[in-house]
Amino acid sequence: MTLAAAARVSAQVSLELVSDQDQYLSNEAEPLAVKITNRSGQPLHLGATPDWLTFNVESTDNFIVIKNGDVPVLNPFDLESSQMGTLHVNLQPYFQMGRPGRYKITATLRIKEWGLIVNSAPIHFDVIHGAELWAQDFGVITPDKLAPEPRRFSLLKANYLKEQLRLYAEVSSAGGSQVLKVAELGPLVAFNSPEEMVDLRNRLHVLWQTGAQSFSYVMLNPDGEVLQRETYDNFNSRPHLSLDPSNGSISVAGGVRRPKPDELPTIKMPDAVMAPTPAPAVPAKK
Repeated sequence: MTLAAAARVSAQVSLELVSDQDQYLSNEAEPLAVKITNRSGQPLHLGATPDWLTFNVESTDNFIVIKNGDVPVLNPFDLESSQMGTLHVNLQPYFQMGRPGRYKITATLRIKEWGLIVNSAPIHFDVIHGAELWAQDFGVITPDKLAPEPRRFSLLKANYLKEQLRLYAEVSSAGGSQVLKVAELGPLVAFNSPEEMVDLRNRLHVLWQTGAQSFSYVMLNPDGEVLQRETYDNFNSRPHLSLDPSNGSISVAGGVRRPKPDELPTIKMPDAVMAPTPAPAVPAKK
């Protein structure tokens, strides 16, 4: 393929990176949407080799970003002409971006049968510090170890976009040297401290205020995955965490739990107003 022909085809195949946010906490998952648009007039055969789509991460603060491995993208598919395909990836496990600072991401699409390389426009994001509010060590039984593995739950807050406090839960090794999971919990009001408890199964329960009369509750497993998420309103009494001494269970007491959308009854509207049924005719007397 000549340079002129490659340029024409490159203009007909576009690659775009999209991120829902431009600030992340250190070691937080960094999801990315990769949008590929085909206007070439013929189908694209993509995903057949591990290097058909690659990513590059650079620091704009002049330090080297270490690559842990290739982002897994091997999954063959066809993209017809006039179609756009979207691939979702998480870059966090594959690049060491725990150091606070500003980063730049680019992606490269390779179409080998055409000898074509398409580069995306760069997107930028910041990794920000989180302030620790609370921490507690706990142990986890693993199949390959006789002794429990020491871990630590931490609650962190960060000033997202410099105008909104957000609450995070972190699971790390007991000394904090290795971060295993960072989960964003949600917005946090500045004048309220979260309430937290760890139950007998080493699940973390967190209740915190998100608005004037609203509270959020989450339960996380020892791996930092959110198992339950609820919203409560301060109606007649303020919500708070409660421990049942008889069985060690933890729940939210007080307040009123706000129903989730799928819990609300469905009201079906009639398609049309039914016409009244005429009364039966009364036979005339003879």
